[in-house]
Amino acid sequence: MIERVRAALRRLDPRSGRSRVERVGLLVDGPNVLREEFDVDLDDVRAAGLEEGTLVTTRLYLDEHATPGLIQAAEARGFEVVVTSGDVDVKLAIDATELVYTDAIDVLAVVSRDTDFKPVLEKAARRGVRTLAVAPGSYGRSDALRNAAQDAITLGE
Repeated sequence: MIERVRAALRRLDPRSGRSRVERVGLLVDGPNVLREEFDVDLDDVRAAGLEEGTLVTTRLYLDEHATPGLIQAAEARGFEVVVTSGDVDVKLAIDATELVYTDAIDVLAVVSRDTDFKPVLEKAARRGVRTLAVAPGSYGRSDALRNAAQDAITLGE
């Protein structure tokens, strides 16, 4: 509870008493989100992040099987593409934790349907970072991830 109060106070501009624009880390679990059945548009993902504040980190995590066309399209839409030969979930979780612990962001937005990110969202919230779970669609929504986050968005709704 104390961390949430501290986070709220950090968002206030002491000169005006108004809320300041929050710094958003938007991290996308590519293999779990960019699937044919979800028909996710990266522009919609980026727009969801922008509704939360200023995007200071916008990353799309992909595995080594990602096509050059997908990488190029994501970069053209302003995403930093992270290709890993290991587990995409592990790389995303480590990067999210680093962003939280270096105070680089005020909002952690994880775009996924994978419940593996539940502990990351819970830890970020305890550190005073607002958390947002973004689902690729109602069919791809994880209730556990949605419940772990302070806020949730379902693309296409």
